[in-house]
Amino acid sequence: MTSSIISLCAVISVLLLLLQSSTVEPAMTCNVIELSPCLGPIMSGVATPACCAKLNKQKPCFCQYMHEPAYSPYINSGNARKVAAYCGVAYPKS
Repeated sequence: MTSSIISLCAVISVLLLLLQSSTVEPAMTCNVIELSPCLGPIMSGVATPACCAKLNKQKPCFCQYMHEPAYSPYINSGNARKVAAYCGVAYPKS
């Protein structure tokens, strides 16, 4: 009886380890509102730490934003490029 309990505990432990290691990260949700701290910096060309943090977090979404007619004038502006460079964020090619 004791050996079967130990075996059961070992199997459960292995299953828990497998489940924990195979956890999938949630997909990035692109939300342009997340870039609201960057509106002022994009207008002025001077980045802020809050803007840089948001730019880094939203990096996977830039191509999508660049092709949205409502956002592309801001995303493709010279000031946006300056802010991205200051923040160390690679600017995507259109």
